[in-house]
Amino acid sequence: MHTTKPFNHYVASKVDAATSRELRLDLEAFHAEYCAALDNREVEKWPEFFCEDALYRVTSRENAEHNMLVGLVYAEGRDMMIDRAIAIARTQMFAPRYTQHMVSNVRIVETHDDGRIETEANFLLLQTLVEGPSTVHLAGRYYDTFVREQGRLLLQERQVIYDTAILANDLVYPV
Repeated sequence: MHTTKPFNHYVASKVDAATSRELRLDLEAFHAEYCAALDNREVEKWPEFFCEDALYRVTSRENAEHNMLVGLVYAEGRDMMIDRAIAIARTQMFAPRYTQHMVSNVRIVETHDDGRIETEANFLLLQTLVEGPSTVHLAGRYYDTFVREQGRLLLQERQVIYDTAILANDLVYPV
């Protein structure tokens, strides 16, 4: 079940403080593992953070504000993510690099009776080319829907809305 979310404007949390604190710990742990896998170049583990029917889309802020969710990167279902991860891992057709994903200001926006958890978070993706300086590669917000499967948080939907107006043409790794 994929939702149409309001992007780039404030939506007040509908979650009480106690529930928010409890969920935030789980979400922080999720983001720490997600970022660690990507930053350690374990891109083939990336699909494991999503449920089977998940949606992953990377869209510019401008397009999101006009409700034109044309994905610069788009994957519907874990199988598409697995294909993308294998292609990235096994076809090194780009300069070697290191990445650092940083996630902050995690907000629990809403919880649903069916177990879905809607969240927002800021992200910053730093990139260091092996023979170059560290740069801000991408910045923006995650608009996520999480579910629990066998007690584990998984992404059902990740909408990556990036603020960067001029995008590097080497957006290869997942955000």
